Amino acid sequence: MLVELVKVAKFPWSPWLAHVRTPFGGTAVRWCGDQAAKPGKYHVEWTIDEDIAWGRNAKPAVGVGPGVRPGGHCVVLRGRLDLTVDGAAVLDFDGSQILLDLADSLPEGVAGTWVELFIEREKIALYPYEL
Repeated sequence: MLVELVKVAKFPWSPWLAHVRTPFGGTAVRWCGDQAAKPGKYHVEWTIDEDIAWGRNAKPAVGVGPGVRPGGHCVVLRGRLDLTVDGAAVLDFDGSQILLDLADSLPEGVAGTWVELFIEREKIALYPYEL
């Protein structure tokens, strides 16, 4: 996914964080690239390092379409939740696939719907890559 990197910063109590913007919102999340990265456009892979539990950190979306925004102590990602043929869960986030670890099985009928994930910003990571 192509994002606009606004800045990379480090606070004493947190890992390196990137403030990024997308066409559908922006937020700050863990940055796993060069700490001296300059502002600009970067292709990134998103990862989530937290188990997804329906009703706790995953809920039906308010609205449709991809979205990302700060949500108090967490980041809210909105995307379409899908299951692979082998039963793995993925969040389709504007064409980028984010593999999810599930704490429990999903409720019936949730696959294929728009959902919002509420994840601590330190548990969402961006890995920049070159095309």
